[in-house]
Amino acid sequence: MILSNITAPLLGLVDTAVIGHLEHSYYLGGSTVGAMIITVITWLCGFLRMSTTGLSAQAFGQSNNELSFLILLRGMIVAFSVGLLVILFQNLYLDLALSLAGGSEQVQFYAREYSAIRVWGLPAALANLVIMGWLLGNHKAKVVMWLIIATNLINLGLDLLFVIGFAWQVKGVAMATLIAEYSGLVIGLGFVYKNFKQKFMGVFSGVQQMFDAVLERSALLSYFKLNRDILIRTLCLEICFVFMTFQGARLGDDVIAANAILMNFLMLISFGLDGIANAAEVMVGKAKGENNQKNMFVSVNIALFWTGIFALAYSLLFYLAGNYFIHTISNITAVVDYAQQYLFWIIALPLLACWCYLYDGVYVGLMQAHIMRNSMLIATFGCFFPVWWLLQDYGNHGLWAAFSIFMLARGATLAWHYQRNKYTF
Repeated sequence: MILSNITAPLLGLVDTAVIGHLEHSYYLGGSTVGAMIITVITWLCGFLRMSTTGLSAQAFGQSNNELSFLILLRGMIVAFSVGLLVILFQNLYLDLALSLAGGSEQVQFYAREYSAIRVWGLPAALANLVIMGWLLGNHKAKVVMWLIIATNLINLGLDLLFVIGFAWQVKGVAMATLIAEYSGLVIGLGFVYKNFKQKFMGVFSGVQQMFDAVLERSALLSYFKLNRDILIRTLCLEICFVFMTFQGARLGDDVIAANAILMNFLMLISFGLDGIANAAEVMVGKAKGENNQKNMFVSVNIALFWTGIFALAYSLLFYLAGNYFIHTISNITAVVDYAQQYLFWIIALPLLACWCYLYDGVYVGLMQAHIMRNSMLIATFGCFFPVWWLLQDYGNHGLWAAFSIFMLARGATLAWHYQRNKYTF
């Protein structure tokens, strides 16, 4: 899971490096804002991956093939519905998002160019979340790894072709990602069909019975209630990330470009640590499905140990090589200088934030989404925005301080709740 997760931010770093070596910082600023406008939808729909993993892991623990298949189908229907809805109202959404984003005229232009292309890939991007979550819940982590690697290699190759070969600049990065998302969907669906066709044959007597089961009222209400809490939790997280990006745009093109580099470093850290959390989701979910409390405790303790080890390793890596990474990604002097000034936040964040990633995974496995929701509400509105308001005179340092305390608060509240209630799960 660590290997599969880490390929996504590595690709983001490649995207950033390709754009970061163009002549002006507003190319990187525009693509960053545009990517955030699209990514906010996929992250808001992160419940598709999280709930699918937890529910399918519990179905796996119960050896319930019918329930497992229904979880996959419900997720795919919701994914395509949301993606098509955003495409239908894309002009309204992009106008609103760009008006909130701010930034220079050039940043606004390239952000719109990027997001207007990427929006067409949302159905595939959301469906891929469901497929990966379902495969994880069925203990197919290695398949997920190869699926993500294949998708990212397609993206990387097209990045180099479109941006360097065809000189399409920001448009080239967006087109590469769009094609890669649909390629990943085809590969994922092909694997599910080939390897699970026999397992699901005979589960339902016909198509009508299958759709009746998928749309069964009580099951749907339970599904959407669970996803409602995850959605609220994710919405709070997205508000903070979007605020970081948009506030950075208001501080200038060089600042948002520097923050784009640092946020890619943060994604590299978070996706790697999420690999441990994803493993915890599956193992805790399986233990919950088997009603085996001992295995749940063992899984959480092992995950806590390795989360701490990897957090230390990440901090050490960026302490020793952070400046080198920044110079590798961009050769624009002002952007490099700004990024170096704020690098110490990236060095500190693995140790501050690692616990929230791990406990998110534990609570996804337990399907205790309301606890995650409450923790995120406290961290967002009780920590992030009050701290930013108090430190806003410190500019970008104030932003990063607020974000660091926000991440620490998430982990602290979830850890407190788990230790207080672990014998009742």
